[in-house]
Amino acid sequence: MHASRLTLMALAVAGGLHGAALAQDPAPPPAGGSILAWTPDQQRYGYRNMEKVTPVQVVPRGAHVRELPLAARQIDPKWTWNGQAQTLDGYMTAMNTSGVVVLKDGQIVLERYGLDRKPTERWTSFSVAKSVTATLVGAAIKDGKIKSLDDVVTNYIPELKGGAYEGVTVRQLLTMTSGVKWNEDYTDLNSDVAKAGTTPGEPGMNPIVSYMRKLPREAEPGAKFVYKTGETDLAGILVSNAVGKPLSTYLSEKIWAPYGMEQDAIWVKDPAGHERGGCCMSMTARDYARLGQFMLEGGKVNGQDVLPAGWVADATRAHQSFPPGGIETGYGYFWWIIPDGYAAEGIFGQQIFVYPAEKLVIAVNSAWPAASKDELWQAQMAFAQAVRQAAK
Repeated sequence: MHASRLTLMALAVAGGLHGAALAQDPAPPPAGGSILAWTPDQQRYGYRNMEKVTPVQVVPRGAHVRELPLAARQIDPKWTWNGQAQTLDGYMTAMNTSGVVVLKDGQIVLERYGLDRKPTERWTSFSVAKSVTATLVGAAIKDGKIKSLDDVVTNYIPELKGGAYEGVTVRQLLTMTSGVKWNEDYTDLNSDVAKAGTTPGEPGMNPIVSYMRKLPREAEPGAKFVYKTGETDLAGILVSNAVGKPLSTYLSEKIWAPYGMEQDAIWVKDPAGHERGGCCMSMTARDYARLGQFMLEGGKVNGQDVLPAGWVADATRAHQSFPPGGIETGYGYFWWIIPDGYAAEGIFGQQIFVYPAEKLVIAVNSAWPAASKDELWQAQMAFAQAVRQAAK
């Protein structure tokens, strides 16, 4: 698992979601404290109450709800991990898991909750939102608002003209291959990811755009993969500019309402009031699973294409391949490629696994004690493999 996942929140909520915005019980983090430093009690409260912690935009649901029928056969995975026998209850307790929903052929074969979470309660997504943003790029292409993945980014964010993003395509933005120099090291207070969310912007300009347009180039566009949270925020701004409406409105119109999500979602806003393309939607566990099912079904609503023909297959193949030995084998359009499938991933254990050949979706929400550690991601992957085996 890439260390960059540790640094997401430095950009998304740099300077902290903190202070009296949290309820008095649990006690709020210290003033200036980052969400990365929340205590377990603060995680349990804050992850399901982000609208009480920071400004958000609502993603309205529609008039109907897509049913997720209960399958006749429910599964109870059991497996061995690091030589120890594992059960679902034991895993959820050990991993601070707040919700698991597994769909097989569009039906629920497993649904379980922890950390006192109710099925109706939302939970923050962290970087899972990146995959949603990429999907909205596809919708905007289908709608003719973005002409092509080979269009240059500056056509849609003209403030980037004349800098390192000159000549960078939408495709290169989605695959993290812009060639723009970026430091995603959260431990370095002078890193780009630490400064991008806190540096004041130029008057009348989104502060992220203002920061990103001043960055230098280190490689030719398309030549080098570097994970850049800032570019996923640029992608969100690009979509909004192209379609002429907020991301939350566009998501509601294209997917959330017509597909039948069960509750309104919320989406954290940046200091300029724009939804973060790279972070922090909140939704119910079943709606996480519905997002995976939407992708599994090829991006269709009631048989109608929301995305261009072939988009899902293209977005979820490895445009960048990684060395063997890791959990992910490559990177698509803000989707991580895993053996036999693909995943949306967020720090502290948020994940949607999609296994197309098995018609299987696994949605998991957690409050891990660390934002990103290899052993935590490996344990979650072992759980997914056990679910796959039990669902056969």
